[in-house]
Amino acid sequence: MVMHMLRFANFSHAELLSLGAYVTFVFDKLLESMVPALSQTIGGLSLTFSLIFAIILSMGVTGVSAIIIDWLVFRRIRDSAGPLSMVFASFGVALIVRNLISLIFGLKPKLYSEEITFAVRVSLDPLILIKLDQVFVLCMALVIMLIFHFVLSRTTFGYALKAVSENPTLSQINGVRLALMIRLIWLIGGGLAAVAGVFYGLNNQVSFLMGNDLVLSLFAAVIVGGIGSIYGAVVGGFLVGLASNMALLILPSGYKPAVPFLIILIILSIRPTGLFGEKK
Repeated sequence: MVMHMLRFANFSHAELLSLGAYVTFVFDKLLESMVPALSQTIGGLSLTFSLIFAIILSMGVTGVSAIIIDWLVFRRIRDSAGPLSMVFASFGVALIVRNLISLIFGLKPKLYSEEITFAVRVSLDPLILIKLDQVFVLCMALVIMLIFHFVLSRTTFGYALKAVSENPTLSQINGVRLALMIRLIWLIGGGLAAVAGVFYGLNNQVSFLMGNDLVLSLFAAVIVGGIGSIYGAVVGGFLVGLASNMALLILPSGYKPAVPFLIILIILSIRPTGLFGEKK
């Protein structure tokens, strides 16, 4: 969303996933200690009631953090330089956020739950299993996608966002408060990044290197799906994730980071705007 609306590739966005995941971890443990009853798991999931409340709190904290980062760094560059300078600045922001996370929370990975969750075998290979947590994350991703699509296509706020992305100057003339819209973009983007970080952490460890490990796949998903397309981002994420893991069947694990780049080259050579991107 930031890439489409503000016209620059923010490589520090992936670090907000790590920040959101760690903030959620802190709130989760705090709520569990204050109200032990909230530590009860829901169904066969790793999800607890305390984790749900922690996610909501973390969305707010991470969203506000994104606004602060924009105010301290990107706003000044946006007013005096071009998008390319903002891209370079985002690399610096990513390094700062990543090292601050490691300094505050330590280098040791965290787990939301140490309980063994129920899993279903989906092939003849007994090692290929699907956990309920993975099914839950998939369903929630689809729900968030539908909600976000409705907001962008059916509400005044969504129309204002599209106006800002198409022509910021003209949108201001028509009464859109550009500064407010930019803050809301960062707030929503940061909040959703926190949710994504938690969903990733449910099926993996929460580490300060999460953002660094995921940044290439995240941008590959957005580019393959088409910049500005919500459905494209989800479909692109599925394609990149599936291809990256399927590649491990025939390639050494060291080649896995190269798979997203290969997918980008293949898709863009066939359709330069991505699968769902619109031609300008």
